[in-house]
Amino acid sequence: MIELENVCKRYQMGGEVVTALDHVTLAIADREYVAIIGPSGSGKSTLMNIIGCLDNADEGAYRLDGQDITRYTPRQLAAIRNRKVGFIFQQFNLLQKLTAYENVELPLIYQGLGSAERRARVSEALARVGLDDRMRHRPNQLSGGQQQRVAIARALVTQPSLILADEPTGNLDSKTSVEIMAMLDALHQAGNSIVVITHDQGVAERAPRRVRIHDGCLTEEVGA
Repeated sequence: MIELENVCKRYQMGGEVVTALDHVTLAIADREYVAIIGPSGSGKSTLMNIIGCLDNADEGAYRLDGQDITRYTPRQLAAIRNRKVGFIFQQFNLLQKLTAYENVELPLIYQGLGSAERRARVSEALARVGLDDRMRHRPNQLSGGQQQRVAIARALVTQPSLILADEPTGNLDSKTSVEIMAMLDALHQAGNSIVVITHDQGVAERAPRRVRIHDGCLTEEVGA
């Protein structure tokens, strides 16, 4: 499903060139659940951006579902991203003026789906995360955990082949974090492919497979 081969990414920081990813090679199978763990500055956000089609690599190759997207333009990447990737962010990234229903519906509007199909998909996604009774609430009327559930519903509603979760429990208390991770476990058991980007070893240990990133290089955790 995900194939990265000798991927490099560099940034110009003042007069210095910083290597964020250094010849990264990684393969993730369909329906696999993988945690990529590393501290701040390790390159995990850059890796997430490339896996999620938010950025291009400077060198190397990237194939998603067998499709080589290494040299895609930003517009082509956006089209792939909208069809194949569902994002869950630490900051939730919900639009404050929209209801839960409208936040979840938005990516379907971008896809050009009709109103009847949008309504069915949004209702199903919110029901899956236990928020069908809160669909008319705005984010400021929801708890942090409920907002993250809306974000999960938004990730699911496009029926993506990949769910990419970036620090999904970073802004949540420990009890709510356990609930959100249990939800990701259930989504994996239902057949979703999940990649979690995290600095938290406890979050990473929920995944059957763990990969560590440090200074832009990957190592597989022994016994993961």
